[in-house]
Amino acid sequence: MLTQNPTWSKLAAHCAQLPHMRALFEADAERFDKMSLSACGLFLDYSKNRADSETLELLFSLAKERNLTAKIKAMFNGEIINNTEKRAVLHTALRAHANQSILVDGQDIVPEVKQTQAKMAQFVEAVTSGQWKGYTGKTITDIVAIGIGGSFLGPKIVTQALRPYWNKSLNCHFVANVDATSLCEKLRLVDPETTLFVMSSKSFGTQETLTNTLSAKAWFLENGGSQNDVAKHFVAVTSNVAKATEFGMDADNIFPMWDWVGGRYSLWSAIGLPIALLIGMDNFYALLDGAKEMDEHFLSAPLESNMPTIMGLFSLLYSNFYDAQSHVVLTYDHYLRGLPAYFQQLDMESNGKSVTLDGSDVQHNTGPVIWGGEGTNGQHAYHQLIHQGTALIPADFILPLQSHSPLGEHHVQLASNCFGQTQAMMQGRTFDEALAELEGSKLDETDKALIAKHKVMQGNKPSNTILMDKLTPSSLGALIALYEHRTFVQGAMWDINSFDQWGVELGKTLGNDVLDRLQADVDATELDSSSNALINMFRASHI
Repeated sequence: MLTQNPTWSKLAAHCAQLPHMRALFEADAERFDKMSLSACGLFLDYSKNRADSETLELLFSLAKERNLTAKIKAMFNGEIINNTEKRAVLHTALRAHANQSILVDGQDIVPEVKQTQAKMAQFVEAVTSGQWKGYTGKTITDIVAIGIGGSFLGPKIVTQALRPYWNKSLNCHFVANVDATSLCEKLRLVDPETTLFVMSSKSFGTQETLTNTLSAKAWFLENGGSQNDVAKHFVAVTSNVAKATEFGMDADNIFPMWDWVGGRYSLWSAIGLPIALLIGMDNFYALLDGAKEMDEHFLSAPLESNMPTIMGLFSLLYSNFYDAQSHVVLTYDHYLRGLPAYFQQLDMESNGKSVTLDGSDVQHNTGPVIWGGEGTNGQHAYHQLIHQGTALIPADFILPLQSHSPLGEHHVQLASNCFGQTQAMMQGRTFDEALAELEGSKLDETDKALIAKHKVMQGNKPSNTILMDKLTPSSLGALIALYEHRTFVQGAMWDINSFDQWGVELGKTLGNDVLDRLQADVDATELDSSSNALINMFRASHI
């Protein structure tokens, strides 16, 4: 058990006596050099963490005792590490080079991955070149991507982040919510003659996705299209070819999904078709290559200089030794504004677990709440809680050094805000410093002391700073893979399965049961009193 490991108790005792970060910086002029590294086009400054050399030694010792390196290799080798679903976990294979061989059940899966990528490339070329025509002979101008969960969020966030690389003749709209307003608002923006719908559902039966797709088809048929025209405007990423062809799609335009890729790790597969359509296959390959480079770093770098490992171990440190309940991701680039939501799903769906791999109850915190947004906006809102609240909230700051939109002093001010916030979190402000700032004011001594107390910030709030030269497909691929592997490290250390999601499945099951009751001809009387009453109130409003 993790909490009974000797290093665990050593870490607990060590953390209790660790000096304030101010003191750690004052004691070591080379702290930044010792606690920063570059990999795969990314630079990580982790010097503003509650750690010294002994902390790091203990964390790496704990990782070795938990056989982290062996667990990393097991994932890359295609071993069945998703033990509850008896599946390999091989999203990394989607980034593999053609000369690699990766076996699943004795079959090399790399050729199939490359065949799918070639099929995607052919399709992307047909659409973006104008060769693909709608039912009236017009070229495609809009993509409507319909999915949910990982089939929606990954492609949406990546296309948003890579907006400077978009094909200027295309627009893309994402639909996930089964709320009809979401779909209707998108359909008002597009023309049925020039719109291509990309439906992503492994079973071709995911409730929200199928409902949205059927409604989109009805809209298409009501606005000039015919059943024979459906194949020109609808394609699918699915394992259920029969259902997709029955819908009206051409079998040649149905792209595969695999059991060894979880939804939240699937943007690198044909689920990423909307990405490829928007930025082109060359840029999509660059996205894969950036992630592949991070894969190789994660697999080969020693733990002590391994970027995902270091970030994952710090997350464990704060969750388990400082009772941090959340972790904030702050992006200092408008194109990356959606990234915290993507990392939220990645981490919380993976590590929101309360039993270990063998089914035992965990004896420690697991996945923290991940949240965040654009850094400069947050500075005028929730940063107050980070700086002066009672809860410890570790933070990641992400900044490209070069902007895609250079304009006057905007980017230098953006960078000054980013670096200033990390400095403020680390050093804080003492009472004496706050009092000195009030010297020369018209306040009397009593009010000065009162205001000074309100201006005190304890500091010692941990953060990582991640820099890249510029936001490109390659650097974005490396960044997302960094967080994928950081999530893996946490789960491996906690001995939980980061690759199933039974909580999500329960919600789906109960939702379907409630749907049956909402549509029944008799009152729902078999559930709890609250659910029964809510169902009957809804039914009464629709009589």
